[in-house]
Amino acid sequence: MPSLEEELFPSTPGKVKIERAHAMNRQFNRCFSSTSTMFLWALFLIALTATYLSFQSFVDSGSRYFAASWGGIQWEKQVRSSSQIRRSGGMSVLVTGAAGFVGSHVSLALKKRGDGVVGLDNFNNYYDPSLKKARKGLLNSHGVFIVEGDLNDARLLAKLFDVVAFTHVMHLAAQAGVRYAMENPGSYVHSNIAGLVTLLEACKSANPQPSVVWASSSSVYGLNDKVPFSESDRTDQPASLYAATKKAGEEITHTYNHIYGLSITGLRFFTVYGPWGRPDMAYFSFTRNILQGKPITVYRGKDRVDLARDFTYIDDIVKGCLSSLDTSGKSTGSSGKKRGMAPYRIFNLGNTSPVTVPTLVSILESHLKMKAKKKIIDMPGNGDVPFTHANISHARTELGYKPTTDLQTGLKKFVKWYLSYYGYNHGKSVN
Repeated sequence: MPSLEEELFPSTPGKVKIERAHAMNRQFNRCFSSTSTMFLWALFLIALTATYLSFQSFVDSGSRYFAASWGGIQWEKQVRSSSQIRRSGGMSVLVTGAAGFVGSHVSLALKKRGDGVVGLDNFNNYYDPSLKKARKGLLNSHGVFIVEGDLNDARLLAKLFDVVAFTHVMHLAAQAGVRYAMENPGSYVHSNIAGLVTLLEACKSANPQPSVVWASSSSVYGLNDKVPFSESDRTDQPASLYAATKKAGEEITHTYNHIYGLSITGLRFFTVYGPWGRPDMAYFSFTRNILQGKPITVYRGKDRVDLARDFTYIDDIVKGCLSSLDTSGKSTGSSGKKRGMAPYRIFNLGNTSPVTVPTLVSILESHLKMKAKKKIIDMPGNGDVPFTHANISHARTELGYKPTTDLQTGLKKFVKWYLSYYGYNHGKSVN
């Protein structure tokens, strides 16, 4: 029997190269066969993994679709129905922040005069969402459909513009409040800057492009001490992050007007108040605390000067908003391409009659028939300004804007709503 050495190395001269070559070929074939098999298995595993990932992506997409609060045949039917124009020469308007204070009033006014209205709101919890839900219920009862979604959702906005050829956008969604910016600054950038850009992107890409009216703020006047505030005054000294984001919004909208031909109208609101108002506003929290027998905090300015605000009743603001829509002019772009100059306007919407905060408290006391427990302290450095006062001559000339409700009358209407909504009877809860 040959030894192991003889098996590996034959004793016959001349056969060594041939046998060794055959052996190497056999090893190479086995190796190649093994490598091919491994390669095929690798391909199989890759294909299997790709199939799984594709399936998982399909499942995830389906899950997102079914979990989404928008989309589907029934949803599109509601959007189209709500956007139907029911008057000659009417408009179809997308109202962002439609469940908010100003947004709900504007949506209702548009619907009542026969315009098509579709609302958009994310129902965040900056203040009690139940109040927003109640406003939504009011609008639903008048045929206004509100889509629940975020302004930064580009897919949602694209879908809305695909379903409805909106003629106008009334952009009222924003993170409001001066002091809250010290707690959650990111929310202001998310809503007031990123959200605005996402909306403008959808508007400039739409065909036809809508005209855009949006809410800036009197806060942009910041530390300006020239009164009354005029649209031509400097606005480069913001006193709060909120004011800075609104000023940024004015610059951003100007850019989209210049590059893409979007018709833009910015409205600088001055301390809007009234029924269905925002609970974070002073007049609202004062009313709540007075009724509950809790003290209210009244700030005063430098050298003990009383703070003053140009309080503007909601009905007057709504008239200014509708006039802005009616006179907005058309956008001149198409699918993101500018074809000519488009209007760019900014207006103050105020009451032109500043009232001190102590006077506001006195009026509330008379309507509530209760005395307030006041705690008077110096204004902290939280972004508030000592006074606001609007020059509305430009809005009066261009929009026919003329406020008619004084603070005494407006607060009387607010208190009546508040007592009814929260169930008070002679200062006592009936719930």
